[in-house]
Amino acid sequence: MMENRKEETHIIQLSWLDPAGHADLPLPAYHSELAAGMDVAAAVLEPVVIGPGEIRLLPSGFAVALVPGYELQVRPRSGLAIKHGITVVNSPGTIDADYRGEVKIGLINLGREPFTIRRGDRIAQLVLAPVCRATVVAVDRLDETLRQDGGFGHTGV
Repeated sequence: MMENRKEETHIIQLSWLDPAGHADLPLPAYHSELAAGMDVAAAVLEPVVIGPGEIRLLPSGFAVALVPGYELQVRPRSGLAIKHGITVVNSPGTIDADYRGEVKIGLINLGREPFTIRRGDRIAQLVLAPVCRATVVAVDRLDETLRQDGGFGHTGV
């Protein structure tokens, strides 16, 4: 059973880099009531073809200011990834709270066919996430665990 709880809302300030030239593009937006990510549209001027294995850095046309203590994660859109092999190359990408440059989306085509991105296509999603900062302390020895240094695949299939 789902509890009815009040969602905390944070303001993300967004500034179009060329306000007159981006009137046709939507603000990042949630496309369902409980979506975690806001879809972001490509601000390309002409269609961009991403060939198999190719990486392209695509513009969003905007910069953001975040609440301190938060990051904006750039994540793939599942439909593009599953249907076409198009994903965010550094997933998740991070937009830090003190970054004021253009939000750009690095995409890679892991599919077998070229894929075309057109202006306004939803190419990624943005997820606002809290940041937990740590202090790193060097020690001579770490506590022992049952796992110890068992790495990738050590627990079997």
